[in-house]
Amino acid sequence: MDFTRTLYQPGYFSLHQVKWDEFLYLIYLQDPRNPFERGYLMKPATNQKETSRQPLSKELILELWSKTYNTEGKPDWSHLFPYYHDEIVFEDSVQRVEGIEDFKAMCSRLANRCEQLNMEILSILMDSKDVFLQWKMVMMFKKYPSTPLYGCSKLTIAEDGRIIAQRDYFDLWGTILNGIPVLRKPYWKFMHRYFG
Repeated sequence: MDFTRTLYQPGYFSLHQVKWDEFLYLIYLQDPRNPFERGYLMKPATNQKETSRQPLSKELILELWSKTYNTEGKPDWSHLFPYYHDEIVFEDSVQRVEGIEDFKAMCSRLANRCEQLNMEILSILMDSKDVFLQWKMVMMFKKYPSTPLYGCSKLTIAEDGRIIAQRDYFDLWGTILNGIPVLRKPYWKFMHRYFG
């Protein structure tokens, strides 16, 4: 039997007797609508996270970050992770982290160390590829008093709309030494004398 020939009668298709392209053509003859609309073909599966993700805007960033940090108890980044690229590069005064899995692990470590962590976004600027956040963060640890930390974050947006890079800037040592009563006065005296 010649499988490349079409044995066609109106309303009847025999798939094993026609080539795929001929079969699609026969379907088109009966119903010229898009084959996806007719249900003969299934659309490729898409990533659920990507389809449900809204484009990043200043308003959405403020909403997402407020959900992350301003709830009672430990911070929760789970709703933020879909907005981070798989190849995210995070860097701050302490560390450089590459890849979404290492980034998630870093967030988990911070959550485990803090009893509570709140962030107030003081200002935000955004263009097509960069977002700048100025913030005040208050960390509450198990054995130490609450520590306010002022800083700035630069987010870089990739072509697909996800965050591909994040660089945090803050005065780590000033914050630490300011929280230790014995070192607070000598630290600020030193800073004013040599840098003020």
